[in-house]
Amino acid sequence: MIWSSVLSAFLASIVEFVEALTIVLVVGVTINWKSALAGTVAAAAALAALVAIFGVTLVTIIPIEALRLIVGLILMLFGLKWLKKAILRYSGLKAMHDEEAIYEENLREMKARGESLPDKIDGFGFATAFKSVLLEGLEVAFIVVTFGTSAAQNEQEKGSALLAATLGAAGAALLVIVAGVIIRGPLVRVPENTLKFVVGVMLTSFGTFWGGEGLGLEWPGDDVFLLVLVGLYLLLSFALVTWLRSTARKPAKTSAV
Repeated sequence: MIWSSVLSAFLASIVEFVEALTIVLVVGVTINWKSALAGTVAAAAALAALVAIFGVTLVTIIPIEALRLIVGLILMLFGLKWLKKAILRYSGLKAMHDEEAIYEENLREMKARGESLPDKIDGFGFATAFKSVLLEGLEVAFIVVTFGTSAAQNEQEKGSALLAATLGAAGAALLVIVAGVIIRGPLVRVPENTLKFVVGVMLTSFGTFWGGEGLGLEWPGDDVFLLVLVGLYLLLSFALVTWLRSTARKPAKTSAV
């Protein structure tokens, strides 16, 4: 039935949009919102162009597994880099007051003097938002086509079924965007190092998940396994912080010579 394609597409798409929103929020809060929004808009435009040109055949043209693997590896590399820095700070092996803090202090001074603040599009931030939104957008395209075509009883109903599935996905996108606007405020108030610690865990978890899917792995529970990966990386990170703190406190052994 047509109504089932609306509900199915809505519920399935909302998961993909939440994953995309997570990465966009990460880029916006840690780098800048211009990079996050520019990457998001560019990805949406690219996806719209692909759908307009290729239509339903889009799902057979672009190898989603290859895209998942590439995006997953990139997110893992940058996620581990940020996670390493946050772990070293929490363990006391890296000073909290570093170049980034100095940069932010300079921004505050410029703002106090009434000077314009640099808000250029960051290449990494743009690329991260772009690739993540494009990947999840392609996932949604798969969902719309799958539920739309499966709900149609005959060839005549395919058009209306695809439209119904598209409306379901659009409703999910609207709901997630509104939620993102609401969530943005609390995220901005999170301390810098705590935020980057969480960001490192999230990027590494998403990278592991998407990279595994790109390699053909079938995660238990599908997208729900993301929560398991986040928990595992959190536990591992806390264990590393505890171990590094204990080793840092031990006095260095001196030679008897």
